[in-house]
Amino acid sequence: MMDRVHPELAPGLQAFMAVSNGGIDITDLPAMREAMAAMGEATRAGLPDVPGIVTSDHHVPGYEGDPDVLVRVYVPEDVADPRPGLVWIHGGGYVLGDVEGDDFRCRELAQSCGCVVASVDYRLAPETPHPGPLHDCYAALVWFAEQASEFGVDPARIAIGGASAGGGLAAGLGLLARDRGEVPVAYQLLIYPMIDDRNVAPASDTLTDTLVWNRESNLIGWRSLLGQEPGAEGVSMYAAASRAADLSGLPPTYICVGDIDLFAVEDIDYAQRLVAAGVPTELHVYPGAYHAFDSFGAGTRVVDQFMRDRNQALCAALGAEPAG
Repeated sequence: MMDRVHPELAPGLQAFMAVSNGGIDITDLPAMREAMAAMGEATRAGLPDVPGIVTSDHHVPGYEGDPDVLVRVYVPEDVADPRPGLVWIHGGGYVLGDVEGDDFRCRELAQSCGCVVASVDYRLAPETPHPGPLHDCYAALVWFAEQASEFGVDPARIAIGGASAGGGLAAGLGLLARDRGEVPVAYQLLIYPMIDDRNVAPASDTLTDTLVWNRESNLIGWRSLLGQEPGAEGVSMYAAASRAADLSGLPPTYICVGDIDLFAVEDIDYAQRLVAAGVPTELHVYPGAYHAFDSFGAGTRVVDQFMRDRNQALCAALGAEPAG
């Protein structure tokens, strides 16, 4: 598999594999959570400052009596009201991660388009299976829309987005928001989203397994979220967006993925189905890019292109000018 990795992305991957003793392994979930938290803290200590962003933490009412949800809000200074908004959902295979882990990314997103970012610290599986995590995200979306004027946000320009499992939750949130009809969503930003629990077999003879996030971890993640074996009948489309039969009426959508990511086939298929349903859709597939490649290849031309593509699409959708 390493022979298919883009040369610019290989050093970062090799460094991660060395530090993590071979990569992400959630067969021992408590140990992996501890290890990822330690790696995240060390990584954040070396990241540059993102100036001009004011943050605040809010404990917002949960969905229909659920526990309160922590939402961290990032407000860019020196940007005139009304500003666009983005509800951001972190990744982690539905079983890992928190708002701290995506702090730098949220600061970058807020700066890149002058948008107010609301980052959701949803409850993790298996302790909280579906629909708990999605309901936390929906509660955050409703609260953010209701508080739009407090943060100088235009309620007609609120996007949702996330990476990996966060992209999967964002896709489910888009479906739920469409069907509930309470909060209009202007855009979906789905970064290599984890959206199909039926991804249980090798995609092809040339892609039998993948780097960073492999098939074993994927099955554990889905099993944890669903509380049953993935790929079975009766899985809700709000848990696995690829299960949705009708994608019409969803907001304009951006999807990106690497061609050696485990999610490549399911993400490309979802984009094609969105197009067929009449949803304005932008798809980017990056050659030689593995899962979460942007986290390990900072400063490379590949990741710089990924950042430009993402920022230009988000800013254009929200009527903002890209920073820089």
